[in-house]
Amino acid sequence: MAQAIAVEDLRKSYGDVQAVNGVSFDVKQGEIFGMVGPNGAGKTTTIECIEGLREADRGGVRVLDLDPQRDGYELRERIGVQLQETALADRIKVREAMDLFSSFYRRSVEWGPIIEQLGLGEKREAYYGKLSGGQKQRLFIALALVNDPEIVFLDELTTGLDPQARRAMWQLVQTIRQRGKTVFLTTHYMEEAERLCDRVAIIDHGKIVALDSPQQLIDSLGVDNRVVFTVEGSLELGLLQDLPAATRVERSGDRVVVYGRADGLVGAVVNALEDAGVHFADLRTEQPSLEDVFLALTGREMRE
Repeated sequence: MAQAIAVEDLRKSYGDVQAVNGVSFDVKQGEIFGMVGPNGAGKTTTIECIEGLREADRGGVRVLDLDPQRDGYELRERIGVQLQETALADRIKVREAMDLFSSFYRRSVEWGPIIEQLGLGEKREAYYGKLSGGQKQRLFIALALVNDPEIVFLDELTTGLDPQARRAMWQLVQTIRQRGKTVFLTTHYMEEAERLCDRVAIIDHGKIVALDSPQQLIDSLGVDNRVVFTVEGSLELGLLQDLPAATRVERSGDRVVVYGRADGLVGAVVNALEDAGVHFADLRTEQPSLEDVFLALTGREMRE
C-alpha cells in the first residue's frame, strides 16, 4: 500500500520545551491513522507540522509526496483540515460558510450532498451561532471535505462532545474513509482510537512510545483481562490467587479485581467463590484496552 504521509526524525521546540522530539512514522493511503496521548504530549504540534501550518526545527515530512513548506499551496488543494480550535462568525449561515470555503480552492465539489450526508441539510439557512456543538463539528468536517481532499486531518474531533454526539462523529469518520479518503486523527480518548483506527501511534513527552494496530498493541504488552466483583465480609485472596488462569488479585474495600488470561478466567473465579460459599455481587469482566497499554508504557493516567 502506497504512503500518504512520511515523517522522519521530526523535532520542534518552543524555548526550552521539546514539544516533538525525534518522531518518525508513515501513514498508508486509505487507512485511518490515529495519534493518541495526553494533553501536551506533542500531538497537535506534530499534525500542524505535517499540514504545513507550523515549520519543524529538524526532520523530514512528505505528504502526498509533497513538502508541506515548499509545496504548501499545492498541498492545501489536496488535503482537508479540521483544526483543534475553530470558530466562525455567529451570523454566518451554513450555506454561506460552504460557499466561502469552496471559493478558496481551484477545484471544489458540490457541497449540497456533503451537508446532507452529515445531517446538516435542514440547517443550510441556520446561523453558525445557533448550531449545537455536534452540528458545529459536523460543519467543520463538511468544510474540510469541500475540496474533495485525498487526506483529511481531524485534530481532537470530539473534545467537549457528549457521548452520543461522540459516537455519531465516529460514524462520520468511518464514512469519510469509505469514500476513499485517508484519515489522520489525533485524540486523547483511547476508546476513540481503539474503535476507529487501523493503526495508532502513542505519543508521550514528544516521543512515540508505541505504534501498531490497537489489538496488536494490546496483545504485545500482555495486558491482563479483569474480573471485577464486590464481596462483603472476609475473603481469602489465596483462594483466587491459586487459580491457574489468574496472575494477581487485588482488593480495595469490598471491590475485588482478579487479573489473568481470558480463557477460563471467569468460570474459574465463579466456581471458586461458589465452592467456598462466598457471596458476591456485581460481577463483570473488563477487557484490556489502549488505556491499559498507555499505563503500562508510561506509568501514568491517560487524561490530564
